[in-house]
Amino acid sequence: MKRKLLCGLLAAASLCLPVRAARPVAVQVDGAPLSAPAYVREGTTYAPLRELLEALGDWSVWWDGASGTAQAVSEEAALRADPDENTLLVNGRAHACVVDVVEGRTYVPLRLTAEALGAAVQWDPWLDGAAVTSPGAAHDAMDYYWLSRIICAESGGEALEGQIAVGNVVLNRVASGDFPGSVPEVIFDTENGVQFEPVANGTVSNEPTELSLEAARRVLAGENTAGDALYFFAPALSQGTWIDSSRVYSHTIGCHRFYQ
Repeated sequence: MKRKLLCGLLAAASLCLPVRAARPVAVQVDGAPLSAPAYVREGTTYAPLRELLEALGDWSVWWDGASGTAQAVSEEAALRADPDENTLLVNGRAHACVVDVVEGRTYVPLRLTAEALGAAVQWDPWLDGAAVTSPGAAHDAMDYYWLSRIICAESGGEALEGQIAVGNVVLNRVASGDFPGSVPEVIFDTENGVQFEPVANGTVSNEPTELSLEAARRVLAGENTAGDALYFFAPALSQGTWIDSSRVYSHTIGCHRFYQ
């Protein structure tokens, strides 16, 4: 339901974007979606400047009517976006690029702007959007985004220990040579069938709870309650026939049984 709502909001937002804009897309920074829409045009993702900078850190952003430019400063950097000259000035270095102003909101090229400020940008095919990891962030934005969501979808009703264990299974699979080598690839793996039910029913895209976000942070920081487990299932919801007959039982936490 929340994914449908997000798609609806993005579709509505696209009506306010430039006619030449290809399509609206999602952008998340350190696991949190931007509060305003972004869009892709001719292979470049454009993000709302104010929302992007505020997500990246403590920035002051304003529109300078005298010069017709958007300007921003933080303790470590200064930025100016000029839509008339199509120039982005970051710490005194000028970058030629398209700068749009749409409905009073300034849009800048996401990758160019974020990387000029020391952030990392990845395209996330499962989000169909971009993931931005801010400078000094404790965790990769894409890993944190999807790990917190699969934890919540699989074990949102469990105590913290059980939610951490579900996240451990994902990271254990990443470390194993028998599964894909990244968090989102493990979650969305379908080589031998869908591995996680929330991927099949779409609940993996729902917003996680604060407890699930905390569990994801702890898992990525190395906390482990699942040991070497690679599988789990809830007997109340699934018979787990294959797991029970072919894997070694480890322990039970809450409603989940864990197997190596």
